[in-house]
Amino acid sequence: MRVVIIGPAYPLRGGLATYNERLAQAFQEAGDEVRLVTFSLQYPGFLFPGQTQFSTGPAPEGLDIEVSLNSVNPLSWWKVGEKLRREKPDLVVFRFWLPFMGPALGTVARLAARNGHTRVVAITDNVIPHEARPGDRPLTRYFLSACHGFVTMSRSVLADLRRLHFRQPALYRPHPLYDNFGPTKPKASALAALKLDPSFGYLLFFGFIRAYKGLDILLEAFADERLAALPVKLIIAGEYYEDAAPYEALIRQHNLESRLIRATDFIPNEQVADYFCAADMVVQPYKNATQSGVSQIAYHFGRPMLVTDVGGLAELIPDGEVGYVVPPAPQAIADALVDFYARQREVEFMAGLAAKRQEFSWEVMVAALKEVAG
Repeated sequence: MRVVIIGPAYPLRGGLATYNERLAQAFQEAGDEVRLVTFSLQYPGFLFPGQTQFSTGPAPEGLDIEVSLNSVNPLSWWKVGEKLRREKPDLVVFRFWLPFMGPALGTVARLAARNGHTRVVAITDNVIPHEARPGDRPLTRYFLSACHGFVTMSRSVLADLRRLHFRQPALYRPHPLYDNFGPTKPKASALAALKLDPSFGYLLFFGFIRAYKGLDILLEAFADERLAALPVKLIIAGEYYEDAAPYEALIRQHNLESRLIRATDFIPNEQVADYFCAADMVVQPYKNATQSGVSQIAYHFGRPMLVTDVGGLAELIPDGEVGYVVPPAPQAIADALVDFYARQREVEFMAGLAAKRQEFSWEVMVAALKEVAG
C-alpha cells in the first residue's frame, strides 16, 4: 500500500512530530511505502507560544519527509492536494489536533480524494479543543467532513465525534508506546546524567506547560506539609507555552524553590530517557485532556504514574495497578503522593506496568487506520 502521512514531522519538533515519524516507521514495518508531508510553516510566529518550532537534532533515518505545506497559504494547500490527486496514493493519514489547521488540511483532503481512489482518514487528537476559540466548530467541521474515517486515541474524542453527528467509520485505539527514545536506563545512571543528588526521590512533570495541564494544581499539592517533610523534589521538564509569572508566584508563595528542579526549555529526544528514568513517578495533574503521549513514554520506561480523572487519561492507567487516578485537586494529588512514598509502592506499580504495556502496539494503530479507510 502507498501511504502519505500529513502532519508535523522533522524539521519540526515536539510530540506530534515524534508520533508521526514513529507511525511512518510502523507502516514501513508492515511493508507499506510511506511518505511524510510536513509544514514549511506550521504556525505564524505570533501564534506560536514557544521558543522555536524547529528541531536542532539530526533528521530521522530512513524516512521520506517532504516539507511543503504552509498552514496559511492556500496556494500551497492546492499544490499539495493536486499532487496527491495525481499520484493516487492508496491512503492519506492526516493528524488533526487544532481547528486552526482545518482549512489547510480540509482543502488538501478534498483535492486528494477527487481522484476517486485515495482514501482519507484522520487521527483526531481532539475535535473539541482544550482551549476554545471563536470559529472552532466550523473550522473543525470543514476538515472532518472531508474524511472517510477516523481513529481516536480516547473514548471521549470518539464520543465527541458522534456528538457532532459525524457517522463515518471510527475506531478507538489507545496511543501506542513511545518506544523511540531509547532503552530504559538504571535510575542511578539517569540521576548522574542529570547531575541530581541520589539521596532525594524525584517526581516528574513533563511536557509543554499550558494552563490545562495543571502545573499550578501540582505546585499547590507539593506544598503539603507531609511532602515537605520527605526527601523528595519535583522536576519540571518542559517549555512554558504561556506566561510563567503565575507559576513563579505560587513557587514563592509556598517557598518551593529549594524543592524544585527546573528544566523549562524544550527537552530534546536524546535527553528524554534521563528525565523519565530518574523519576520515581510521573505526575500528570491535567484539568482537562483527551489522551497524553506522556503516559506512553512513562509506560515505555516503566515509570509509575499519577493522572487526574479527566478526559481519556484514566482509560490507560488502572488505578492502584500502575499508579493513581485522582480528582484534579491539590489535596487528592498530595494524598496519593504521600501514599506512594509511605507504602513504598514503586516496585509494585512497575510490575503492573510491565503487564499492561503489552496492550499498546503500533501494529494495532496501523491496522485500525487501514480498517476505517474502507
